[in-house]
Amino acid sequence: MSETAPAIPSPTEVAERVRIEVDRARRRNIKGLDFLIADRAPVGAMARDLIHRDGTAQTYRYRPVETEIYRTPLLIVTPPSNKGYIFDLASGQSFVEFMLQRGYDVYLLDWASPRRDEAHLGLGDYARFIEQAVAAVSEASGEPDVTIAGYCMGGTLTTIYAAMNPQGPMRNMIGFATPIDFTEMKLFQNWADERWFDLDGMIQDLGIIPPDIMLGAFDLARPANRVTGQINLWTQMWNDDFVKSYRMFDRWAAETLPVPGEYFRGQIRNLMWENGLFENRFEVNGTRLDVGSITAPILNITAIHDHIVSYDAAKPLMTMTGSTDCEEIVSKGGHVSLVAGPAALRRLWPLIDTWLGKRST
Repeated sequence: MSETAPAIPSPTEVAERVRIEVDRARRRNIKGLDFLIADRAPVGAMARDLIHRDGTAQTYRYRPVETEIYRTPLLIVTPPSNKGYIFDLASGQSFVEFMLQRGYDVYLLDWASPRRDEAHLGLGDYARFIEQAVAAVSEASGEPDVTIAGYCMGGTLTTIYAAMNPQGPMRNMIGFATPIDFTEMKLFQNWADERWFDLDGMIQDLGIIPPDIMLGAFDLARPANRVTGQINLWTQMWNDDFVKSYRMFDRWAAETLPVPGEYFRGQIRNLMWENGLFENRFEVNGTRLDVGSITAPILNITAIHDHIVSYDAAKPLMTMTGSTDCEEIVSKGGHVSLVAGPAALRRLWPLIDTWLGKRST
C-alpha cells in the first residue's frame, strides 16, 4: 500500500514559519539577558497578617476578599523544608487567592529557618506547632473547628497531630501528596539506605541539616532534571508567561529551608526506616499513636506523575483511619502542580471547593 506524500507548504506558509522562528530567536536572546540580570521573582499575591509565632513556626491569616465567608476556617500546613508561598505564587496561580474568592477564611502555617539552638526539635514538636496554630486560628476566627490541609510532609505532620488529638478540633482533613507508607517513597529509600547512610553521624556533625542534603536526593534520583529545565527555559525564553512561572518556581526551589537534626532523624529513622506511622509503631513522648483514631472527613489528593510521593505512599490515608467519609482525587501533573499553577486552578481546585464547601458550614 502506497503512502500519501506529505503536503508541501506553500511559499506563504514557509515565510510565516520563518518569520515566527526569527521573531522567537530575537526575543529569546534579548530576554535571556534580561533574565540573567533580573531581581528575584516577586511572590505572594494576597495580603496577610501574622497572628502567632513560636520559634520557627509562623501562623498567618489572609485577609478575606468576600463579605460572606464559610464558618469553618481553613489552615494550610506546609512542609518544614519549604516556604509556604508556593500556595500563593501570583494572582491566577494562587490556591490561597482561589479559596479566598470562594469565601473561605484562609490561614497558613509557614516556617522560618531553625536557629542552631532549635536542633532538638523533632516530629512531635512540629505536631505541637500545628496544635498551637489551630488554637491561634480558633481564637482569630471565633470558631472551635478547623479544616487542616497539609502538603507533603505537612500532611504527614497533620496526620501525626490528628492521631495525637483524636477528639480535637480538626473538622476536616485534606492531604496533598501526603506520605504515610514510607516504603513506597522509593526515591528517598534508595537515597537514605541504612546500609551506608550515616544518619546519627550527620546529625552530630551538623546539628541543623542544610537544604543541600535534601536537594541532593532529588538530583541523584533525577540527575537530568536541572539541565533539562534550563534547556526548556532557553527554548521558551521568548514566552513571557513561561518565564514568569519558571522564575517563581525556581525561586521557591532555591529557597528550600534547613531543618532541625532531630526532625530529620525522625523523618529518616522513625518514618523511612521503621515505617512507624504505617505500622502504627510511631511514638510521641512514649505514647504510641493510632492513625485509626482519626475520624474526621478526609480528602486525599495525589498526582499521577508525582515522582516524590507515589500514589501507593499516600493511599493509606484512605484506608487506615477510622473516618467514614473519605474521598480521593487523583490529579494530572506532578508533585508541585497540585498546589500551584493555572492547571490546578482549572482542574483540581474547583473539586476541592465542591468537597469542602458542604463540610464548612
